Amino acid sequence: QVQLVESGGGLVQAGGSLTLSCAASGRTFSMYVMGWFRQAPGKEREFVAAVSGRSMYTDYADSMKGRFTISRDNAKNTAYLQVKSLKSEDTAVYYCAAGTSWGVYSKLARGYNHWGQGTQVTVSS
Repeated sequence: QVQLVESGGGLVQAGGSLTLSCAASGRTFSMYVMGWFRQAPGKEREFVAAVSGRSMYTDYADSMKGRFTISRDNAKNTAYLQVKSLKSEDTAVYYCAAGTSWGVYSKLARGYNHWGQGTQVTVSS
């Protein structure tokens, strides 16, 4: 069992940047694929990015490429999502998740077994 806690959200001006963190409990962090999803008001949860257990592979939603960077530090049991050039449409609750499958399932919410509580990101224009 792994528990995930996100942090780093808040109110940011458009054009700014921020880094979200996801701290995981447990000693098997490197075994998990880590993903980030987001959910805007009135919309479905959508895939943002994923990173494989030892950072060999990363994957991004097509609309997220270029402004989002996912990374992880297995020594710190932490995954990160850096976002730059923030836009108002990036306003959402951002969730990190841990799963065990890389590939098509790493883009899908059902591919993840463990979820954090989410952190709110609000971009003001």
